[in-house]
Amino acid sequence: MKNILKTTFIALLILSVGSCSDEYFDVNTPSGTAQEELIRASDLMAPVILRTIQGQYSAELTFGNYAQNFVGQGGTAAGETSAASLWSNIYLYALPNLKVIKEKAAAANATHYGAVADILTAINLGIATDTWDNIPYREATQGEVNLFPAFDSQESIYNDIFSLLDNAIAALQAPDTSDLSLGSEDLIYGGDTDKWLRAAYTLKARYQLHLVNTGKVSANDVLNTVVNGFTSNDDDFQMSYNERTINPWYAQEIVARNTGNFHNDLASQLVSSMNGDYYPFQSGLLDIDPRLPRFGTTDAGSTEWKGFVSGGGGVSPDGTPGNARFVEGGYYTDIDSPIMIISYAEALFIKAEAAFLANGGTTTSMGSNATAYDAYLAGIAASMDKYDVDGTNYLADNAIAVGAANLMLHHIMKEKYIHNFLNPESFVDHRRYNFSDDVFTGLTIREEEDSSGEYAGQWFRRASYPSTELNRNRENVEANQQTPVTPVWWDALY
Repeated sequence: MKNILKTTFIALLILSVGSCSDEYFDVNTPSGTAQEELIRASDLMAPVILRTIQGQYSAELTFGNYAQNFVGQGGTAAGETSAASLWSNIYLYALPNLKVIKEKAAAANATHYGAVADILTAINLGIATDTWDNIPYREATQGEVNLFPAFDSQESIYNDIFSLLDNAIAALQAPDTSDLSLGSEDLIYGGDTDKWLRAAYTLKARYQLHLVNTGKVSANDVLNTVVNGFTSNDDDFQMSYNERTINPWYAQEIVARNTGNFHNDLASQLVSSMNGDYYPFQSGLLDIDPRLPRFGTTDAGSTEWKGFVSGGGGVSPDGTPGNARFVEGGYYTDIDSPIMIISYAEALFIKAEAAFLANGGTTTSMGSNATAYDAYLAGIAASMDKYDVDGTNYLADNAIAVGAANLMLHHIMKEKYIHNFLNPESFVDHRRYNFSDDVFTGLTIREEEDSSGEYAGQWFRRASYPSTELNRNRENVEANQQTPVTPVWWDALY
């Protein structure tokens, strides 16, 4: 990993990104690097947050296709990926600069600043290990001291994630008497450390949930954590863009389509989960999930929504052409739209799933307790509020309001999947339940014209390491490389 930054210089990429303060919209992009001793921790925080968000977007460009939120133009299914852009965001820009922020925060005894750096480190490690399994961490930011860092196991990385989040929680619960405090450079919460504290708990619950099927964490552990997490949509961990630094989904899906360039279209798995195909509405008051127009639109304003079959060559499930596209001005596809990492509604679905499992629920069992059912309904309500639609009829429809006695895991996971549109966490959920159509109603593997392809008929479960890393750190990469259909550690233990 020779491309990891030397400790003497720091990559300072302060872009004109969305912020709690307009001053960050007016910062130009410096060239080259800056000397570490001349950089303040506050100079690095905004670029690190930006790179963390951009990494999530770059991961979802492929993983959203794997999870069938969308397909490539013409219905194409994504093949093997190395997620090279995610690797660059994490290892070139996020982790090295977070290390410096931590050092400067420690020198100033700025415990809250250091806690936020720990949370951001945990987020970057989480998306990295869920993408590649074993990854470099302990030796990854040593610069010239170690140009060939060893890889750490996913199990050890998860232990590090929990340690980072626990340390952040302890620090944020205690007073900080230093002169260094978060301000407008905090592009997520504008310096509100109470929200950072709730974010740490919610992220911890998410990562704990990843391990429930392994037996390393219990569903009750998740419930004990998430109770301290987000309390409203105002807590959502997301960053908005602006007209100067435009939302990348807007650029990829709207600008590209309007200029005749490659774009993506909505997959049938998402659309059929929202248009009544998989869950027929029973009240007569609904034709579609009211959130669907916040994500997409149909050709020529058709009232019949037809998503594209993954790998199906442009057809919808009934064999006719698909017609569902990303909508201009949508929640995630406007010029200044946000990119979300984790939200209050997801926290409620985490609670619902954990309570369902703690009550003895399985992938096919029916019925649960009031805790699971109430969290399920509350998650839907929070999602409707977030996407600014009226969910009254939806929540009252018997296809949704099934009652605690009839609640099944697929109800919870369907709603989480819809809410987490364009969030790589959905790919984690699919792997946690082995792409089961008992859990994800209607889910089928991508179709392939060339059925003799090397991985035909197999679900992709991880990224391969980028070729740049293979060239620079070959011995360690080759020692950890697996096929893209090999489960990651927590997936293999399912």
